[in-house]
Amino acid sequence: MDHRKEELEKKRAKLAELRRQREERKRVTMQTHDQPAATGSKTNSQDIDDLVDSLVGDRVRAPASPLSTGTPGMSREASGIGRDRSISVATSAGTQLGSPVSRAMTPGTLSSAIGSTFAPAPGGSTFVSRTLPEFKTCDFVIFDFPPKEKVVYNKEVQTADGGSSMPDASSLLTEEEIERRVRELREGDERTRAAKEEERARREAEAKVRESEIKRLTDEQRASILESSDFAAFVDQKSRVMERALDEDYDFMVDYTLAATHEAEESGGEKMKLALSFQDDKVSRNRSVMDLAWSNRFPELVVAAYNRNPMAPNEPDGIVAVWNTHLRERPEFVFHAPSDVLRVSFSDFNPNIVVGGAYSGQILLWDTRAKAQPVLKTPLTAGGHTHPIYSLKVVGSTNAHQLISASTDGLVCSWQLDMLAQPQETIELTHPTHLRTDEVSVTSMDFADNETTAFVVGTAEGVAYQVNRYDRAGSKAGLNGFDSYRAHTAPINSLNFHPPIASDFADLFLTTSSDWTTRLWRARPAAKPASTIPSDIRPLHVFDAFEDYVYDARWSPVHPSVFASADGTGRLALWNLNQDMELPVQSVNSPRALNKLAWDRPGRRIAAGGADGVVYIYDVGDLSVPRPEDHAQFARTIGEMQAV
Repeated sequence: MDHRKEELEKKRAKLAELRRQREERKRVTMQTHDQPAATGSKTNSQDIDDLVDSLVGDRVRAPASPLSTGTPGMSREASGIGRDRSISVATSAGTQLGSPVSRAMTPGTLSSAIGSTFAPAPGGSTFVSRTLPEFKTCDFVIFDFPPKEKVVYNKEVQTADGGSSMPDASSLLTEEEIERRVRELREGDERTRAAKEEERARREAEAKVRESEIKRLTDEQRASILESSDFAAFVDQKSRVMERALDEDYDFMVDYTLAATHEAEESGGEKMKLALSFQDDKVSRNRSVMDLAWSNRFPELVVAAYNRNPMAPNEPDGIVAVWNTHLRERPEFVFHAPSDVLRVSFSDFNPNIVVGGAYSGQILLWDTRAKAQPVLKTPLTAGGHTHPIYSLKVVGSTNAHQLISASTDGLVCSWQLDMLAQPQETIELTHPTHLRTDEVSVTSMDFADNETTAFVVGTAEGVAYQVNRYDRAGSKAGLNGFDSYRAHTAPINSLNFHPPIASDFADLFLTTSSDWTTRLWRARPAAKPASTIPSDIRPLHVFDAFEDYVYDARWSPVHPSVFASADGTGRLALWNLNQDMELPVQSVNSPRALNKLAWDRPGRRIAAGGADGVVYIYDVGDLSVPRPEDHAQFARTIGEMQAV
């Protein structure tokens, strides 16, 4: 700020000096015009002296030195020095544009000065010749900048000036005044609170009045809502949720004082009993259960496949129903198919996908997140199956799995579940020794545990064969006709390998047939080279305690020596090979024939599908729970069978 002020002061002084010089020039000009012009040498000499005095001052008019009257060379030198000095001084003086002398010179004065340049000076000395400077005029532009504001901060004490810091006794409130003010504040708060309560009560009363005024729908509006698909879907979904919640398996009439009596009655042995059954007239009326499968992800879900209803030509030919053990009155999902569904299964790697094989030769894929129609299906072309599909199996891992299907025309196909337009691989099963045709009619199929390239098929001729999907050492892809499991005298209805309980029994499998028997086999190792001489592999044991066709037999998923069988008489038999080789240990009867069986993963329940369209769920309890010695005992039993 100080520097800025100094600059402004200098500019003001300069402007004042310029104004003073302008006034001086005006005054000199006025004086020059008023005085008459003088004549003669004296007047000219005086004018020249005044001009020199005004231009160069006393420095040029110094006393003449002796050198000025000396030799000519010295005179010229002195005159040269004087001339240079006069020029420099005149030039410097001429640069001062505001000089009053430069402004006072007129044409007459200049001519007189030029004419008297070489006039002799008084006293006999000679004047030195000088050159007059050339004067010029210039214009100045003056800018007036406002000064920068200077902000000054002073540290002071912000208190009232003078007086004592203690309040005056007259300004203090009395106790009564304080109580009065506090009382007024409290009363104001109470009034505000009461007003808010009244407003809230008024709003609640208005809301109750609005709620009591229920809007009545017209008959047309009510009918349109009841007939809408969204309303039907909402009621269906919420009612299923309520039925699941109400399905509580608890005997609320139990008498705890009779607990000892119940234990004494149950000590004689646990019985297999019917837990529940699924039947719906809209789904299963005049239909038969063709296949069953439990969900690996949701243990309460079981899927059932149904054939055609001959009494209802307008209904779908095939039905697939997903039943829930907590929803007994109706199925959880219902899917439709253009043909009878012979095989059905949940995908092991996607719990929302249900795969089915139809009588028309199509493979159908449903999604529980979609509607009733299949989301994918194979075309009816020669590239896939054109005969009924009685065998389906999903093999592989989570990231690389395939669906293997086999039909009665002897064709085995490999499919990708997300692309059913055409099979990835096809294998034609033929046997040159067949009497009528070379085709092998496949009625059942299964893979051993951890095996994806070799499997065993059961045929309508009553013979089981091993099939290789790819060429391997000692055997080619296709059916191995030299090693045959020949014993049945009627078509094989089912084939089931032992579950992966222990590696010692992974090569055991059961077959059921319409010859009223069930047979136990040990499969030939798939890695062993195939023999070049035809040979028949004999069964380990034959179970013939049946009075009708045996439609299915399934190993227990937890007990190594237990399996269940279903026959045409409607009998569900439970076998334990460690206890009895000839007769079942438990059995129950149904009104109609039982076509298919399926164990749940824990091995505590078994589902049976009947020809009357009913799905029966039996609770086997601890009958299928293995004991520590059952594994070794079953190994000895199998050894005894092989020794016979």
